Amino acid sequence: MEKPVQISVIIITFNEEKNIGRCIDSVQTFADEVIVVDSYSKDNTKQICLAKEVRFVEHPFEGHIQQKNFALSLARFNYVFAIDADEYLSIQLANSIVKAKKQWVGHAYKMNRLSSYGGKWIKHGNWYPDQKIRLWDKRFGSWGGENPHDKVILAKDSKVTHLLGNLMHTAYQDGQETLAKIQQYSSIFARENAGKRSTSILKIVGHTFFSFCKSYFLKVGFLDGFEGLAVAAAEANHVFYKYSKLYEANKILKTSLIITTYNRKDALELVLISVKRQTNLPEEVIVADDGSGEDTRQLIEQYQKSFPVPLIHCWHEDLGFRLSTIRNSAISMAKYEYIIMIDGDIVLPKNFIRAHKAHAWKGQFIQGSRLLLLKKQTEKMLREQKTFLSFMATGIDNRLNAIENSLLSKIFSRNRTGHYNVRGANLSFWKEDLLAVNGFNEDFVGWGREDSEFAVRMENKGIKRKHLKFAGFGYHLYHPEYSRNHLPINDLILEKTVKLHLTRCENGIHKSLVIEGTPQL
Repeated sequence: MEKPVQISVIIITFNEEKNIGRCIDSVQTFADEVIVVDSYSKDNTKQICLAKEVRFVEHPFEGHIQQKNFALSLARFNYVFAIDADEYLSIQLANSIVKAKKQWVGHAYKMNRLSSYGGKWIKHGNWYPDQKIRLWDKRFGSWGGENPHDKVILAKDSKVTHLLGNLMHTAYQDGQETLAKIQQYSSIFARENAGKRSTSILKIVGHTFFSFCKSYFLKVGFLDGFEGLAVAAAEANHVFYKYSKLYEANKILKTSLIITTYNRKDALELVLISVKRQTNLPEEVIVADDGSGEDTRQLIEQYQKSFPVPLIHCWHEDLGFRLSTIRNSAISMAKYEYIIMIDGDIVLPKNFIRAHKAHAWKGQFIQGSRLLLLKKQTEKMLREQKTFLSFMATGIDNRLNAIENSLLSKIFSRNRTGHYNVRGANLSFWKEDLLAVNGFNEDFVGWGREDSEFAVRMENKGIKRKHLKFAGFGYHLYHPEYSRNHLPINDLILEKTVKLHLTRCENGIHKSLVIEGTPQL
């Protein structure tokens, strides 16, 4: 006969004096240890737990998933049962776990959870059977999912067995408590998913309506009477608020627009005019000036007087082509979380900023397209201060990039890998991602490959490059090609980053980030 397995019970708590005693008592028939991880409760939770002689640990709360994985790390045994403080086991479920302990099968066990509303057990609708994996071999799984709706994620092909009995969950006492939880959980959802998931008014309405119909009609929640109606309405309410708050969170993304320039006053002026004409303005504009003369400074000062957002001049001495250095200096001054970066010869169509913000998802950076203008068209735009060209305009190269269409953009915008065709003339990224790779590599002096090397490090860090098509493009004003004298040296720097799979450069933005006189590493 096999020896029974030993089970660690893990519980996380915060101000659970009403429930924690009953919860601990319900696991005593099979628990070989009980671990309670508390987020510094202000009630009598700690005293109750200590009286039960459990292992009580206080730990700061960073999120449901993080807290439960911390508790999991404390378990002495490989077999773990996780239970929330407002849950307890039915006698049948406790007996099922005792049997599983004596003869363990597979990798994990799932069970039905039965929740209550207003003191009534809800046996229909979306709330039941609400199957949960709570008993498992921790060598094959840990907590994952999305805060606050965590779940156990098992290794592929893990065998899961169903246990008889219910996990009893005392959910909500009344509508007031329900609404408070809805607001709390929907706010967490929006915070966790902002910049990661998209939503729309149509999705908000559709998901909300379907949630109510599914719970109340399709899953016969009406059989639970008024409480069934309240639960279905609460489910729909939660769906409405979590997607509405996500919609608002995605809309309020704040951006810093950085414009690099060097001694090209006429082009810079037209770019600034195009910024003023945007349908969605950035929160600030920083001109990253690689050592231009007095006329550029005077132009910026002139525009600062009437510019619709703060216009900041970031300048350093002209010691040759030091684009990476001035970019880092400007980015270090940026106040906002999302950076849109263009060259000082990229004129912006009116929806440029809006398009970049619409595609600003976490885990990726954006490479926008350019519409190349020939010399005569460039001269005409500068002379007439035009910031828009039609698809059929003359003097345009690669004119397909002049098409702006949201549907085509969704279809043809895609992730790319490798360092070819990377151009910093039209890039956007999360500031935290740039800091993670230490910004642009200041070893690059002279034109060439600084953008490609930056993209390689971002991709090595796991940040994907999305090539944005049919949206977020810019008009690239004509100019003679830069000197390529430094390309052989710059190619070697790029080659090293590719070959060694580097994620950070040594000579980067950390030098520009100064906090109280100390460089931020």
